[in-house]
Amino acid sequence: MKPVANLFRASNVVLALLCLMYFITYLDRVNVSTAAAGFSKDFGLNKTEIGLVFSGFAWPYLVLQIIGGWVSDRFGARRTLIACSIIWAGATALTGLAAGLTSLLVARVLLGLGEGATFPASTCAMSRWFAKDRRGFAQGLTHAGSRAGNTVAPMIVAAVMAVYGWRASFFVCAAISFGWVILWASVFTEYPRDHPRITQAELDAVAPPPATRPQVPWGPLARRMVPVTIVYFCYGWTLWLFLSWIPQYFLHSYDLDLKKSAFFASSVFLAGVVGDTLGGIVTDALYRRTGRLNAARSGMVVVCMFLTLLALVPLLFVHSLYVSLACLSAGFFFAEMTIGPMWAIPMDIAPAHSGTASGMMNTGSAAAAIISPVFSGFLIDRYGNWELPFTGSMVLMGVGIALAFWMRPGQKFATTNGGG
Repeated sequence: MKPVANLFRASNVVLALLCLMYFITYLDRVNVSTAAAGFSKDFGLNKTEIGLVFSGFAWPYLVLQIIGGWVSDRFGARRTLIACSIIWAGATALTGLAAGLTSLLVARVLLGLGEGATFPASTCAMSRWFAKDRRGFAQGLTHAGSRAGNTVAPMIVAAVMAVYGWRASFFVCAAISFGWVILWASVFTEYPRDHPRITQAELDAVAPPPATRPQVPWGPLARRMVPVTIVYFCYGWTLWLFLSWIPQYFLHSYDLDLKKSAFFASSVFLAGVVGDTLGGIVTDALYRRTGRLNAARSGMVVVCMFLTLLALVPLLFVHSLYVSLACLSAGFFFAEMTIGPMWAIPMDIAPAHSGTASGMMNTGSAAAAIISPVFSGFLIDRYGNWELPFTGSMVLMGVGIALAFWMRPGQKFATTNGGG
């Protein structure tokens, strides 16, 4: 009975809720990639316009990263995520009611507004609920949940579209989102000490709540996070290229039908689920073994980005369905192995401001989400080459490798006003 009791201890329940949230947020983000096969025909959209719909989410998402991180640090992850989830669930339902390009963009912008603070708020929650040597695992597992959302979204959306049309797929996703709000509001407490089922062992493993809330030293913290943010932009470029265009890539580059293209896209995203989970486990194991955060976080990012770059190279020389599947799956696997260490870094550097710091970092990915889908769509429209956008990923992975050495997570951020 003891293993079962440990499985359902309070911190694991919180982690499961966060994993479910990450799953749902990405289900709601990337459903549009598969549904594009339906609404693009209904509304007569070209590839550049479809890319604009994909990136519309990212504009408010970018703006809300730092603001949302600060709000979660100041007012707590519980209230922040309740408000966010109501907004993103409503936006998902509105997407199913769109009447054209403009209303699609409005719904996607509203979705970005709702989801903008979710990951910084989650990081704030994790910094309070998990010890340092479990943070990489927690980040890796929650992001594995997001990649599971990527994995099942093409199949779910394709199945619903085949019977009920593309609009119904958004209504299904919205209902799932509203269900999560109820669970989160019912179960989560801001600090472990306030949870009715918390154990003393769990309390002993985490830092006690601060007596006062330290003021955010905006300038010094922003400067400290610059290299981390740029490295995350380099990763984010590849992420959003994959999330936005992989379903369409298999559909059009190899002339597959919707169900087969959804299957191949899901296979690529499944590799990301494994990569996220393994990356979180490995980075914490390295830290426990060496005691060196620079090696466990930055060093791991360097290795995984290099392997991502190598995995994508054959795409430029061989046009084969199964070679593409292997290269894209391997590339996504290694790219996602960077997630555990990357999202642990803001908590390592500035634990007192983990929401704000992670929001600063995630502006890199949000900026990539604005540019990458549109630029990739333009390249496809202009040259008719579906492999060409991946050259940008390879170049930026090289840039990320060079800058990762400057992240220095082992150098803890500290200021005279309580910076960490």
